[in-house]
Amino acid sequence: MGIRITRVTKRFDKFLALDNVSLEVPSGALLALLGPSGSGKTTLLRIIAGLEVPDDGSVRYDDQDVTEVGVRERNVGFVFQHYALFRHMSVFDNIAFGLSVRDWPKARARERVQKLLALIQLEGLERALPSQLSGGQRQRVALARALAAEPRVLLLDEPFGALDAKVRQELREWLRRLHDEIHVTSVFVTHDQEEAFEVADRVAIMYRGHIEQVGSPGEIFEQPGSPFVMGFLGNVNVLRGTVQRGRALVGGLDISYPQHPHDEARAATAFARAHELDILRARDGRPSLEGKVADIRAAGAVVKVRVYAEPFGVVLSVDLTPERHRELGLAVGDVVHVVPRQLRVFVQDYSI
Repeated sequence: MGIRITRVTKRFDKFLALDNVSLEVPSGALLALLGPSGSGKTTLLRIIAGLEVPDDGSVRYDDQDVTEVGVRERNVGFVFQHYALFRHMSVFDNIAFGLSVRDWPKARARERVQKLLALIQLEGLERALPSQLSGGQRQRVALARALAAEPRVLLLDEPFGALDAKVRQELREWLRRLHDEIHVTSVFVTHDQEEAFEVADRVAIMYRGHIEQVGSPGEIFEQPGSPFVMGFLGNVNVLRGTVQRGRALVGGLDISYPQHPHDEARAATAFARAHELDILRARDGRPSLEGKVADIRAAGAVVKVRVYAEPFGVVLSVDLTPERHRELGLAVGDVVHVVPRQLRVFVQDYSI
């Protein structure tokens, strides 16, 4: 079952939380709402759930308009960051709670709970209390409880935010496998880029109440649609300048930019991720920036080098492989040339 949000706007007093937002979630997809705090992710999730009503716009589940429909009638499963389990209830009773309030026959409810216990790999712990479980186990119970009543939509609000890094990684992999098995249409909120890209089929990047870009993780990473998306998705170098007569002059680099062949100069900003730059000992004919090595730090599988290009007031961050670093034999104070392997230039609606 697909979800369609059309021109949704939501205000809280004078604060505009969502501004004319439209989004489609294909049937059976797992979509991540990704963005910084205050971007509108949780508000949009709550509107999809029916916990908030938009001031304008509509929400549809397939062909049904559910904009004014209450939470219970929508039959959604909701998983919160902090589990929200009933502490005095066993694992079994926590999962079965939603079934009992919906008056499921006891035999059918028991069969459903046993199936979910197998799905979340907690068979044998049905009589345990939440306090006797690890954080990862509690979150799996919360997910089973959300799935118990066979919801039309599964919604997750920062589901792994309260867990440590190792458990978070394990649960990401588990959730992805679970979704591949049950194929329920799912939307989850996160501010963690790695989490969104590892788990989701599609990602919607949000910023200041707008959706900046929607696509597969690969599409968004390789083809960022705006300066915000480019900057949000990791460590980037920013070079400012102009475009004019088919050329971009940014941070001292002069490169081809055929999208603006006009005589009028326009402001432009170029972005390059740290791994998209290379360092040369001498110029080789490609556009490059001369600078001095200011810092060298080994960081796991990469060596992080900072180069200061004094004439342009730019500090460039370059990620090298250990092999490339050994080949160059760099030391602090060396004069080098930084070459972009890939550079994205944004001029309002134009980009490369």
